[in-house]
Parts: sequence; structure tokens; C-alpha cells
Amino acid sequence: MPASTFEQSAISNESQPASFTGVTEELIAVAEGEVISIEAVADEVFSQKMMGDGFAVEPASGDIYAPISGTVVSVFPTKHAIGLQTESGLEVLVHMGLDTVEMKESAFTILVQDGQKITAGDKIAEADLSKIRAEGKGTTIIVVFTNSKKIQAIHLDKKGIQAGKTIIGSVEL
Repeated sequence: MPASTFEQSAISNESQPASFTGVTEELIAVAEGEVISIEAVADEVFSQKMMGDGFAVEPASGDIYAPISGTVVSVFPTKHAIGLQTESGLEVLVHMGLDTVEMKESAFTILVQDGQKITAGDKIAEADLSKIRAEGKGTTIIVVFTNSKKIQAIHLDKKGIQAGKTIIGSVEL
């Protein structure tokens, strides 16, 4: 009977482990309100981490701040999301509201543009929360790390009601 090569092939086909950089990025609350885990977001795409891991804020006001320092790499044409990237390569999506891409009229004023350098805590957008609610959409602001293979660990140290621009945790790369 031939010897099984399954174990050997399984070992040789293993992908190389990600190389972490040892960089730690501080995370800032993107709005005043209740900081929640991404698993608590009322949208399966986010709560099941289909786009990546992260956190969210149920906003008490419409001022939206950069969760990290870096560069604006993408302002979505629908103005409901902004893509950011840190110098260490962490890709961050700030998604404003749930199903807000379907709104008849945008409820967002974007205060940054592609290529702009930003500092954690800079005001990047304003959301008209009453306009979002009037169309029956969620106001949750989700922060997703879209290149999760570079992430060693995410620490969400402060949940519950937080002031905007408060340091709430960190990401280890």
C-alpha cells in the first residue's frame, strides 16, 4: 500500500506567515457617541467582518474625525465613505451610515480630498444625522481595516459613550 503524501503536501503548501512590522497605530473615536465592536453593527457585511475587522460608533453628533493619521486615498463619489492609508500601510475605510449609499440626496459634507495628509482627530466630514434617519437609514459610522493580513492585533480599549477624538484603542501591525 503506498504511503500517504497528504501530510507532506499540506505542510509544503502552507502559505508563508504574514510579516508584521511591530508598528502600533493609535485609534481615535470617529465621532462623539457610543463606541461598539464591529460585531455589534446592524449590517451583516460589517458585523461578520466580510470587509475586514474594525469598530463602530453610534454618533451623537454629525462631526466625523479621522481615526488614524495618514493620507486620504479615496473619497467615494456618493460621499458616504472615505478611504485612508497610514504611512505603515494600514488601509482604513470610514463608512458613514448604513445603506446611506441608497439615499436620494447625500447627507454628508466631505472636508478632505484625495491625496490630502491628515492627522488622527482631524475633522474629515459632517453628517446630517436627522436627514439620514428621515430616510430610514442607520447612522452608525464604521471603521474597517481592509488589509487585515497586515494586522497582528486590534485592541479596542474603550467602549461605550466616548467624546469624539478620544483615543479608544490601537492596531498592531
